[in-house]
Amino acid sequence: MLLTGAVVVGGCAKSEEPSDPLQVAATLESATPAPSPDQATTPAGTVLPLSGKATAVVFVGGTLAVAVEAPPSVQLFTLPDAAPRTVALPAPAARLVVAGDRVEAAVPTGDVVVSISPADATSTSTPYDGGPADVAALGGQTLVAERDAHSVRLGDREIGPVTSPDQVLVADGHVVVLDRLRSAVFDLDATAGTLGAGLRAGDGATNAVTDRFGRVLVTDTRGGELLAFTANPLIMRQRYPVPGGPYGLAYDPRTDLAWVTLTEKNEVVAYHVAGGEPVEKFRFPTVRQPDSVAVDPGSGRVFVASADGQGIQVISP
Repeated sequence: MLLTGAVVVGGCAKSEEPSDPLQVAATLESATPAPSPDQATTPAGTVLPLSGKATAVVFVGGTLAVAVEAPPSVQLFTLPDAAPRTVALPAPAARLVVAGDRVEAAVPTGDVVVSISPADATSTSTPYDGGPADVAALGGQTLVAERDAHSVRLGDREIGPVTSPDQVLVADGHVVVLDRLRSAVFDLDATAGTLGAGLRAGDGATNAVTDRFGRVLVTDTRGGELLAFTANPLIMRQRYPVPGGPYGLAYDPRTDLAWVTLTEKNEVVAYHVAGGEPVEKFRFPTVRQPDSVAVDPGSGRVFVASADGQGIQVISP
């Protein structure tokens, strides 16, 4: 389904009782990945052993970085070598982000962002008191989504309020914030230091990535959809049904494939997103509880990480 526009939702109710028009009715908690059934099919490709349950995964410069819950750490795989190097974290990472040739690990409960060099497995830490849930770069500055502070930090400025800033993304120089609790996206004016328009993102938005067209792609886990927004202005452009509990999301700029994990089915599906609506190109069985996915844009390999301790799956489509 292709939507050519959307209406900005804002304002308050006429009564004296305050209201949040972007809050999903009767929803008091952020959407979470749907529980996976027992595996009924052998996962495609190769499965590498992983010490722990994965919380995030990225691929950078020939290295696969996987964050695990316990013990809190990032494991670095230089494929095809299956023996990882380990970088300890003070608490589990919520997000891993590629920043040049480094990996940034956002650690909300540790109030720190850990910058990791995959080349030598060294790290440096920067404290953030607001519970950093995600990071992004904007013109040489660092954006930090601070979940506990309900704001986005840019330098020494706190921009908000945002009920639950879970991801911060930069699309063609424009900043978009994903709020899981309200299942909404917001634009942010980094120059003025203000929060702009907000749009509902389905019934339970969970993860987002940017593509080479300047859009923000979002998985709506509760609604079973893949959404696409332009950032300037903030408009919903696409809304496509993806049954099966869509959650993990990665984008390959070389092939314009958006890889979406379906935790209700233990599957990963690839959609070509360069046209008017997504077109399915691949579908593979995965490891159990495939909450995280990453892509190597050089080779097209796909990496699916199990949040149930079932390892890392490597697929060559």
